[in-house]
Amino acid sequence: MQSWTPESWRARPAAQQPDWPDGHALEQALKQLSTLPPLVFAGEAAGLRRALAQVSAGEAFVLQAGDCAESFADFAADTIRDKLKVILQMAVVLTYAGGVPVVKLGRIAGQFAKPRSSPTEVVDGVELPVFRGHIVNDDAPSPAGRVPDPRRLVRAYHQSAATLNLLRAFTKGGYADLSQVHTWNQEFVASSPGGRRYAAVADEIERALRFMRACGINLGDENDLHQVDFWTSHEALILGYEEALTRRDSLSGDWYDCSAHLLWVGERTRQLDGAHVEFLSGVANPVAAKIGPTATPEELVALCDRLDPDRQPGRLTLVSRMGAEQVSTLLPPLLSAVERSGHPVVWTCDPMHGNTFTGPGGRKTRHFEHVIAEISGFFDACRSVGTWPGGVHVELTGDNVTECLGGSEAIGEDDLELRYTTTCDPRLNGRQSLDLAFRVAELLRR
Repeated sequence: MQSWTPESWRARPAAQQPDWPDGHALEQALKQLSTLPPLVFAGEAAGLRRALAQVSAGEAFVLQAGDCAESFADFAADTIRDKLKVILQMAVVLTYAGGVPVVKLGRIAGQFAKPRSSPTEVVDGVELPVFRGHIVNDDAPSPAGRVPDPRRLVRAYHQSAATLNLLRAFTKGGYADLSQVHTWNQEFVASSPGGRRYAAVADEIERALRFMRACGINLGDENDLHQVDFWTSHEALILGYEEALTRRDSLSGDWYDCSAHLLWVGERTRQLDGAHVEFLSGVANPVAAKIGPTATPEELVALCDRLDPDRQPGRLTLVSRMGAEQVSTLLPPLLSAVERSGHPVVWTCDPMHGNTFTGPGGRKTRHFEHVIAEISGFFDACRSVGTWPGGVHVELTGDNVTECLGGSEAIGEDDLELRYTTTCDPRLNGRQSLDLAFRVAELLRR
């Protein structure tokens, strides 16, 4: 840590980095980013670390949710609001029906880059550079659109800033007030079984609030009823962008990556000697790592030693993504190894990435019941070794999309073509997300 600098990652092998064709343009974009104001602040990141410390102690639960990859094309206030609505609904269900405080963490305001399994893809018989997210290139299948453009780094910063401004206004300006609990139920969600179940929960919350007022309790003094803490996160994939937004805190002297409150390293970039782990090892933000089926107990403990050498509660989150069929057998040895190591990590479950498959029409999809099966297996594995199941990490949208199969509306393979709008991986829609929240709440109650 004493020898770490924001650019020390450059001496390590860096996976998943774009092949920028114009080095001068890249240098200019990164220089501009380094002069722009931070998107988040050190005190906010430290607040998230304290909240996650409660999760590591078994006293709270994490809901991390948002887009697979944010889009430059799909950027509007209504889109952000509707996504927040779904997350607030899910958090209310988990808190009220599950009985635990919920740390609300968005995959938003910076989740523009995506790791890819191949540098190229074939579209209509033409081989093209793969789409790496709008922070790098365009999803349009043309040679010109797939050229990495450094100007997109600056555009991603400005869209993140605008998104954060709106999120802060919604979560601190009255929209997230618990008295608004009914207004979060979108029309297409409200008509579903989960939506009607949510409306019943909202009625009970309103009755409880009326009861407290009738007892003479001044609810106006209870800030937690009128606003929520909402933090942002994204995968720290494009390391030049992350370096440019890293600042030294004037109070503590620590380095913080001010592009988001929490940054994570992915399954493809968590190499112990790699550039991504090196970068995250030096920032004081809470950090996370995706852990897939290839991880061994020895590798995982070594990764904890690299990212959390001081064993600081709330510093490190491990995100299991095993797949529904493997989680019950592969996860318990990893849980036990970390438990024995003494690292006070937060364990969460990403039930999306290990359950992706390609349907008959060639579209990637996920089945809702496979997602639930992995979450259930995660809870069972945690229970078997005495580890607190700390949260879920899901890809969702507030839009009425048809990208994942199943759920209460029983989306079938023929329905995928109706409203499949993601730029990368399939997301749960609002109805499916609320169904998931109730299922997770039942697991928490047990």
